[in-house]
Amino acid sequence: MCDAPATRQRTTCRILSLDGGGAKGFYTFGVLREVEALLGGGRLCGQFDLIFGTSTGGIIAALLALGHTVQEVHALYKQHVPKIMGKWLRRTRSAALNELAKTVFDGKTFNDMRTGVGIVATHWDLEKPMIFKSSVAQAHGLKHTFQPGFGVSVADAIKASCSAYPLFEKTTVTIQDGTIVTLIDGGFCANNPTLYAIADAVRALGRSADELRVVSIGVGNYPSPSIRNPRRFALWCLKWFRPVQLLQKTLNVNTVSMEQLRLILFKNIATVRIDESFTKPELATDLIEHDLGKLNLLFLQGRESYAKHEEALKSLLLGDIRGHGT
Repeated sequence: MCDAPATRQRTTCRILSLDGGGAKGFYTFGVLREVEALLGGGRLCGQFDLIFGTSTGGIIAALLALGHTVQEVHALYKQHVPKIMGKWLRRTRSAALNELAKTVFDGKTFNDMRTGVGIVATHWDLEKPMIFKSSVAQAHGLKHTFQPGFGVSVADAIKASCSAYPLFEKTTVTIQDGTIVTLIDGGFCANNPTLYAIADAVRALGRSADELRVVSIGVGNYPSPSIRNPRRFALWCLKWFRPVQLLQKTLNVNTVSMEQLRLILFKNIATVRIDESFTKPELATDLIEHDLGKLNLLFLQGRESYAKHEEALKSLLLGDIRGHGT
């Protein structure tokens, strides 16, 4: 069972926002483990009123909102992510993601969510965001026909949010009215979904800006990996390096742009943003990293990043602060 919602003991509205970034989500776990401990070790679905996520952040957000602990989700990542990212072909990589979603979410729907949730995907044809939500209270319109998650299973919504085309295949889902929709990774429209979460809290839920407490977590920024085997360099460039680098650049630009907009539009909203940059060569990595040893290093860096923001997080989540922006 999820812990009793923290809103019963407080008047603030807590938001947790998780960036996309593929395997680099291991950094996110390093931060979340400490946040969970800071809040007494209870499940985060009982501590946050809204949990938004994009791509890998969407997987984590959905599992947390379903009532899993950070440790449980981290264990699933260690078991499955290296296998998925280690696949060579787009087809086999997508098939592995599909199998993971079915296994981990096992028929779950958005009606099963234990707190407000938003999973960000991108509508391929309409070229706009499509956000899978759990509650009609989060709807900005069309409330009378609202269906949690558009009537789509959590597994299908997660596959859509994680379909980082062209590294993964596009995802096709059928929503509640029978319409077939083609979706790709949510990172193309909001790799950092904080603005969308704030919009739900202010515009849909009617919470005032001074009631909000936002924790926004990235995946870290790292040097690009190098290719040490010259005989494989040409093949790597053709099949992996260029597509990965272009996709990574696209997601990075999106992440920074969304953060700049947040600072311009909602600087008065109490927010702690954690997304450190690293320059050490041993931390060189990208979103398709499948070396578990390297991924464990990212987890440790996440914990270090939390330590730098610990006092701000204590004030944000445990104190009654007003108008604090970082």
